[in-house]
Amino acid sequence: MLDTQQQILIEQRITNEAKSPGAAYLLWFFLGTFGVHRFYLGHLKTGLALLALMLLGVVTMGVSSLMALLWWVVDAFLIPGMIAGDKNRLRARLTAEMSR
Repeated sequence: MLDTQQQILIEQRITNEAKSPGAAYLLWFFLGTFGVHRFYLGHLKTGLALLALMLLGVVTMGVSSLMALLWWVVDAFLIPGMIAGDKNRLRARLTAEMSR
């Protein structure tokens, strides 16, 4: 069990090390159809999938670019959850390190 001082230290590190919602939304707005915000948030596989969809759509002028655009819109609502998940993983890792 962690004492109060250790818990405060963990929360300070989370504040300093967690991904920025502002940066995530800027990346989403300007480069989101290419998945850049997902790379920033640590979701490499889905970032690559979104990038591939968009590039395929650009090359073929096809439906996949519309799918990428829809995914881009949905991500506007998913970004807060992705950031919360990142903070929770960071909190769990730091707690495990402090508990040793």
